Amino acid sequence: MKAFTATGLVDRAVVLSEVAQPEPRSDEALVKVDAYSVNRGETFVLESPPPGWRPGKDVAGLVVQAAADGSGPAVGRRVVGHPPASGWAEYVAVPTASLAELPDRVTTVQAAALPLAGLTALRLLRAAGSLAGRRALLTGASGGVGHYVTELAVASGAELTAVSRSPARGARLAEFGATVVGRVEDAEGPFDLVLESTGGPNLAAALARLAPRGQLLWFGQASREPATVSFFDLLRGPVSATVRHFSYADDDRPYGTDLATLVRLVAQDRLHPEIGLVRDWSETADILTDLRERRVRGNAVLTLS
Repeated sequence: MKAFTATGLVDRAVVLSEVAQPEPRSDEALVKVDAYSVNRGETFVLESPPPGWRPGKDVAGLVVQAAADGSGPAVGRRVVGHPPASGWAEYVAVPTASLAELPDRVTTVQAAALPLAGLTALRLLRAAGSLAGRRALLTGASGGVGHYVTELAVASGAELTAVSRSPARGARLAEFGATVVGRVEDAEGPFDLVLESTGGPNLAAALARLAPRGQLLWFGQASREPATVSFFDLLRGPVSATVRHFSYADDDRPYGTDLATLVRLVAQDRLHPEIGLVRDWSETADILTDLRERRVRGNAVLTLS
């Protein structure tokens, strides 16, 4: 079968290659991939790929071989999945605990944009706790995760301020009900909650806008710059603030359970995947460059024709 493999090169991070079709374990289903999403974080891994690793964590398609242990969807079911890797391919083996079936109302293009970004948003807000009536600040809001967080948080009753450097991208966040600013320094606090995804100087600036005993959930470092925080600045500002590192993988629920929740919200027209572009999968290498250079709003989806 054909699949994208990592080259280790910056200007052409992947190349289409011939590889062996996967042989699923007993708890895995074999999925014929119809569409997959690429994420900016994957561009970082592709800079120094582990030996034998193939990219691809967000897939949607058709089950062509059910799991031997009897778990999961039957042959012929349309699904969305979150495999550990290797999803940028014609076929991928996915643990059945990481699959959710798709109703007719949800397309494979929509579904492919859900896993990594949607799971991160859903689990991030779960970690934050009740949002009703709370003032929240979201940095790095114009990507796939940011769109999901914004829509879900506002729907849950949060008074959300979203940081987006692009007015065009910020307009969509405003449609969801967020107050949009171009810089963290422009955000009018104090905030009960900060959701920080950029690192660098933004983390300290966002932390300074917390209310006393407020919480900052640090879930990314898109700037790729380390953050420096002064203990004494906190004494003059958000006294007794809590900073918590967040990883979407740190959750007792299987991915499939939360994917089913995301699919249900999309089917009910309560969650809207922000898909910046849809291209044939032959263009994957070019799209990775666009994603790395922040030329894509929301998610980029590649389709296999």
